[in-house]
Amino acid sequence: MNFKIIALIILFTLSLQTNAQDALAKVVNGKLVRIDNFQSKYITPRHIDIWLPDGYSDSTKYAVLYMHDGQMLYDSEQSWNKQAWDIDDAASKLFNTKRTKKFIVVGIWNGGETRHSDYFPQKPFKSLSKSEKDTVNAQLKRSHVPIKTTFNPQSDNYLKFMVEELKPYIDNTYSVYRDRENTYVMGSSMGGLISMYAICEYPKVFGGAACLSTHWVGTFILENNPMPNEFLKYLKKKLPNPNKHKIYFDCGDQTLDALYPDIQNKVDSIMIEKGYNSSSWETKYFPGENHSEQAWNKRASIPLEFLFKK
Repeated sequence: MNFKIIALIILFTLSLQTNAQDALAKVVNGKLVRIDNFQSKYITPRHIDIWLPDGYSDSTKYAVLYMHDGQMLYDSEQSWNKQAWDIDDAASKLFNTKRTKKFIVVGIWNGGETRHSDYFPQKPFKSLSKSEKDTVNAQLKRSHVPIKTTFNPQSDNYLKFMVEELKPYIDNTYSVYRDRENTYVMGSSMGGLISMYAICEYPKVFGGAACLSTHWVGTFILENNPMPNEFLKYLKKKLPNPNKHKIYFDCGDQTLDALYPDIQNKVDSIMIEKGYNSSSWETKYFPGENHSEQAWNKRASIPLEFLFKK
């Protein structure tokens, strides 16, 4: 990968972390509810943007989709790069055609400088040797990921926040199902990685995960990088029961996504080995697609339909 591409990747990463606006996003369909700076004993405070579909009623029960990088989900005018998932639009179209059950979306803003440590699966990192941890630390520092001294993932605390603090709030405030079969998690890039980690660490809580452009490299290069193999070993040990869970993966092959296809192929082999089939797992490849909200916007309906299909 040439220097120009690496520079663009670094710019993308830093901008995603720091430049989103605080104004409430505008949605074309449904209603958005903001919780300002949701307090947590586990992670830094952050906004939570909850999307309720048109016709939301307390007399109806809804499934719940938890999504990461919440500032990039609803409104391109409020994002740093003028791109967004438009997840409200994708969901509404599926509802209108009756292709899925209805759900609400809980958009969790990332923590800015803490984003990489919040989303980086902690147990696989801890399994590395000291020299391997040093290698990962050095690669992240060269990529300008904000690290004060030594990289220290905090994803176990991030998941505790989701499961022990945020989910109880959502369950008690909105008319939603609380069971595993109606609780899903979804994200892209590092958000895809933490979605994978969430369903593996909390298989009794999450019934499905959608992991788009999953950042299997952890750092930003493949050479001398121990993380991909460690993630594969983790999956072999921790993938949940395929009869009770659904998992979606995808990737393109341009910009940062160019790092993913070979690793994703190995993940696919593990999925088959662990008993996943077309009813419980999908991996899709999108040649020509890059690493951006514009790309994820175009295909967002695919994982939504897979997870929430009636």
